Amino acid sequence: MRKSVENLATSKITGGRRVPLRIRRKYETDRYPNEPINAAQVTVTRRVRGDNKKTALKSIDFVNLATGEAKVKKSKILKVLENDTNNDYKRRGIITKGAILETAEGKCRVVSKPGQNGIVNAILLKE
Repeated sequence: MRKSVENLATSKITGGRRVPLRIRRKYETDRYPNEPINAAQVTVTRRVRGDNKKTALKSIDFVNLATGEAKVKKSKILKVLENDTNNDYKRRGIITKGAILETAEGKCRVVSKPGQNGIVNAILLKE
């Protein structure tokens, strides 16, 4: 079941029903958000507009961590510490862009979009 982005059948100022001039296009429908969690890696690939592909993460347990000295390490995710996107995401452990994660190397901030890119890139935070 897809959510619609907009309501094409609006009402008139008198309260009467206004019939839309056209039907909703396929690209105008919205999907439910993909919310990656901390577990063994599971990805899904979906077709998007223009016959392109998006690889989304359902779950992941490692992060590509930029340490600062021109090195990138693969580090294990321990837990989600903060998530400013949604207050509920911190409790549920959802990983989104801007989330603060606890890794084996220390705290890091996610800079990629795991629900759309299929990868988690992060920058190590200074303590």
